[in-house]
Amino acid sequence: MRPILFIDRDGTIIHETDDEKIERIEKLTFLDDVLYYLRKIREETDYLFVMVTNQDGLGTPDFPDEEFWPVQNFIVKTLEGERIKFDAVHIDEHYESDNHPNRKPGIGMLSEYVKGDYDIVNSFVIGDRSSDVELANNIGCKAIHLDSIYSTKNEDAALTTKSWKEIYEFLCG
Repeated sequence: MRPILFIDRDGTIIHETDDEKIERIEKLTFLDDVLYYLRKIREETDYLFVMVTNQDGLGTPDFPDEEFWPVQNFIVKTLEGERIKFDAVHIDEHYESDNHPNRKPGIGMLSEYVKGDYDIVNSFVIGDRSSDVELANNIGCKAIHLDSIYSTKNEDAALTTKSWKEIYEFLCG
């Protein structure tokens, strides 16, 4: 049984924007050191990498597919170019007001992992929002909380940090 890193995208791998929408590559920047330390974690551990992201209104006029997919594909190709391959990517397009079970912190789109043959107890959700910490609780694993302007220190997280280096040291040290 392998453990999993459920990794959020916006605010965790790439910088969140003021409008909370990254619809153009020009708006995209990766977090400091994320590429270096994600690669080290990938190479030095047995974790499966699963990207989990809410993308409000994806596929609607508010956020058309033709805006989202070029950016998403660029992110994935950049990560793969750094030898960081995700085993799976789960994207929920619902608005928070929809109360859909697939939207984080709901576990609907992750039920295959909760019910599957995985080491959930030694798995982590890595994210920048309280909903990511809540997702970890809902899955039955631990949380690593990236402190950001959208959140404050979260006492329920196994680690709260602003640094991918600290995440690497926590997971690999």
